[in-house]
Amino acid sequence: MPINKNFLSNEDISVDISVTLGTADLRVHQLLKLGRGAVVELDRSINDYVDVYANDVLIGHGEVVVTDNETIGISVTKLVSGS
Repeated sequence: MPINKNFLSNEDISVDISVTLGTADLRVHQLLKLGRGAVVELDRSINDYVDVYANDVLIGHGEVVVTDNETIGISVTKLVSGS
């Protein structure tokens, strides 16, 4: 059987990862009033999990952490069924 030279390895596939801290419902007039320093209250508390998405598909939940490089990271604590 010949080797397929066009085969993609996992290293060749890109996945967009996004994290949702929470959501908020605003009316358009409220959105237009937002300015620098405005605070939008989300529907989760500081200790609640965040949602982790891969290509807009929910794959798990996690918690916000500070990395060794002083950047924000996510520690995945639970994978969603089917992922």
